[in-house]
Amino acid sequence: MPFFPSMPDDANVRTIFALSEDRYHGWHDMSEKLMREESPFTLEERELIAGYVSGVNACQFCHGVHSQVAIALGFPKDGFVKLMEDVDTSDVDEKMKPVLKYARKLTLTPSKMVQADADAVFAAGWSERALHDAIAVCAMFNFMNRMLEGHGIKGDPATFAERGRMKAKIGYADRSPLNADGRPEPAPAK
Repeated sequence: MPFFPSMPDDANVRTIFALSEDRYHGWHDMSEKLMREESPFTLEERELIAGYVSGVNACQFCHGVHSQVAIALGFPKDGFVKLMEDVDTSDVDEKMKPVLKYARKLTLTPSKMVQADADAVFAAGWSERALHDAIAVCAMFNFMNRMLEGHGIKGDPATFAERGRMKAKIGYADRSPLNADGRPEPAPAK
């Protein structure tokens, strides 16, 4: 149950953004570009970072949804359980492990990032563009985790599975019809 009495029980990101549509107007497009357009990381790898960061933050909603997106894109069904226990002993590709360690440290102790953290990512064969993209995904999900947790939005396994399949299939762009001001039209009343 969300903390805000005006929000429905099944509140989600769109519910939060509806509180100040002008402020969040470009969010879906930015998310689409970061998570779906050209990157050294595959779609699955970006969702892996998103789900992992959200798990580190214990954000039930984002971890639930984005782990399901990663699974829908090919990540092993039990992979997140092992990953959340320990990156080093997980079944994640060796090349991704320093990226995930970087994301964990950036999430938990951002002021303690050092050159050696970046160097470990570069040594695994990733480019500066790749590290930039990993940082951007990490930052985006730290923001979203705090937005959802701050508003008390949790979700349930059925929601996570449905939204995970949907995001894997259609991505992040807000596909609602737009009004004359270029804003999404509100969903029709049920």
